[in-house]
Amino acid sequence: MVVTGRLAAAAVLAALFVTLVLPSWPGVLLATLALAALIGVDLLLLGSPGALELSREPLTTMRTGRSIEVELAVLNGGTRPARGTLWDDWPPSAHARHRTHALNLPPNTRIRLRTELAPDYHGDRVAGPVTLRLLGPLGMAGRQVRRQVPARLRALPPFRSERLLASKVKQLQQLEGRNTTTIRGQGTEFDSFREYVAGDDVRTIDWRATARANDVLVRTWRPERNRHVVMLLDTGRVSAGRVGNGTRLDAAIEATLLLGGLAASGGDSVDLLAYDRRLRTEVRGVGGKRLQLKLMHALAGLTPELADTDYRGMLRATLQRARRRSLVVWFTHLDAATLQEGLLPVLPVLAERHRVLVVSVTDPDVAAAAAHRSGSGDLYAAAAAENVIADHAVARETLRRLGVRVIAAAPDRLPEALADEYLELKRTGAL
Repeated sequence: MVVTGRLAAAAVLAALFVTLVLPSWPGVLLATLALAALIGVDLLLLGSPGALELSREPLTTMRTGRSIEVELAVLNGGTRPARGTLWDDWPPSAHARHRTHALNLPPNTRIRLRTELAPDYHGDRVAGPVTLRLLGPLGMAGRQVRRQVPARLRALPPFRSERLLASKVKQLQQLEGRNTTTIRGQGTEFDSFREYVAGDDVRTIDWRATARANDVLVRTWRPERNRHVVMLLDTGRVSAGRVGNGTRLDAAIEATLLLGGLAASGGDSVDLLAYDRRLRTEVRGVGGKRLQLKLMHALAGLTPELADTDYRGMLRATLQRARRRSLVVWFTHLDAATLQEGLLPVLPVLAERHRVLVVSVTDPDVAAAAAHRSGSGDLYAAAAAENVIADHAVARETLRRLGVRVIAAAPDRLPEALADEYLELKRTGAL
């Protein structure tokens, strides 16, 4: 049972009555009986909390950085009106607003109550219990209960670079010959026949086609267009570093979404693996327009794991899933420790079977510190920044000598730089 301020005010009036009008034990008994009668009337005419049916959507999705209203349906299936207050509880990270609602429900009436949520980081938020406080018609007393109404809010990654996707897809269509151009060259996909000329490899002669024609014909090939792309996200300790307004993992997720959408539009099959000490999430066997949404849901709850990445385990997981030659896009960090202890022992094996592209986000604050030398106090910061930049340059050169391409850019430039590199690989037939 709960009591209200109205009952407290009635108790004060009863005390004044006893003090000023009937200062005796019978007066105390009379005042007590009056208050008990008021409480009894309220509890007797109180709407039943068990008669209230609460329901809502089990899963609501939205983009991070926006707000959304989640609905809670309340049905009064009892014979008495339900009056009181309802609190819809959500975690603090959901930034819930307008979660307190007044109830005044006649019998057999349904209403929909809306709570505004505005999470500022991607991930899942599980709704807490719904608290109901029902009061009697006099507003003196009532009952309070908590009810579990399962619900989950999934804040998807913001994907701010989505605005670039349409223009990049158009460039890809032009490169693939869907408009006017055709790429020819050494490759594995048959293109056409042409007449044999001196210097052609005799192994390219198609004897069956030659038998049906008047000239000796050879086959021409072009680079295969519909390839396999595997995106590896290093979600270990190095991905938790703050870069710009987010973490390295946030920048990698943004670039992953743009590359995934671009590759799927080009007809490539795309796989995603997020790994640290174990496989955190995976997307396989999804293509076309469904891939984008699948990637966003898979990446929504992904957060950095504060542990060193098992790079050999990541290599095994990749090789198990990429049986044929693929483009492996590895999102990680290029510091000296990661390069020497993590990447160099496994990259030669991976690069022997696949084309590897290492993607790393650079810290714009480091570049700014290297350029800012207005005073003597800035020289130490500039020297440290130059040392970091030099280490990254050495790492990139080391990987280049292994035949591994490297993309390193600031968070706001990384998605576009990666998309341009993918288009360049397509244009040159290196993919």
